Amino acid sequence: MDLSRACVMGILNVTPDSFFDGGSFTTPDAALAQARRMLEQGAGIIDVGGESTRPGAQTISVQQELDRVIPVIEALCSELDVIISIDTQKPEVMRAAVQAGAGMINDVYALRNTQALVTAAALEVPVCVMHMQGEPRSMQHQPHYGDVLGEVKTFLVQRREACRTAGIPDERIIFDPGFGFGKQLAHNLRLFKHLGEFAALGQPLLVGVSRKSMLGAILDLPVQQRLQGSTALAALAIWLGARIIRAHDVAATLQAIRVIEAVQQA
Repeated sequence: MDLSRACVMGILNVTPDSFFDGGSFTTPDAALAQARRMLEQGAGIIDVGGESTRPGAQTISVQQELDRVIPVIEALCSELDVIISIDTQKPEVMRAAVQAGAGMINDVYALRNTQALVTAAALEVPVCVMHMQGEPRSMQHQPHYGDVLGEVKTFLVQRREACRTAGIPDERIIFDPGFGFGKQLAHNLRLFKHLGEFAALGQPLLVGVSRKSMLGAILDLPVQQRLQGSTALAALAIWLGARIIRAHDVAATLQAIRVIEAVQQA
């Protein structure tokens, strides 16, 4: 994965219940059309997810998730030249997705499932490990920290060590602080302000804040009206050292990234 330039990871939810686009791309044809649009707009990665991780989301079975994502990944890989990421915490889905053509694993549970860690190591693809306090169905029920910055950094460093022990080299590890996953607005803002400290840990940094509730809290706007706030944070994340921005709106996000890069390179 070439991250010499920052890139956009386009979000492709093949779920009925994701917070922004749930139900829009649940068939392989609809998902392929959306992926093609994102690729034309400049996406470097397409992140396919079959299980919603929005606050309050319910878990689904392995077979349900496989039925949602594998036909889509097969369709994308047959027609598009782009890195496909599988957004899952289930080792069975990781394995099947990579066999179908996925080239990256994005796990909101940071491979804390022992079998997921073993599976990811055996598959030899890049992995994104994310911080989350609790689990999706309950993570926003009064999350608390003594020192959110220190605790999230410590967690990610510990997960890197676990990955190393399992046989995943540093060049295949990506960090994600997990904005909105078991964090109140104040926690999210503190983490974002100090994003450079995460970049300094040495792993490529992925940031996903696209249209999230933290923007709704700041701007008092519904999810459909959070594009400008999303691109503002995307630009700031690149300035502070992020290399991958996970976004619903690829074209607008990529424009913000390229403007920031132009200033950085001046």
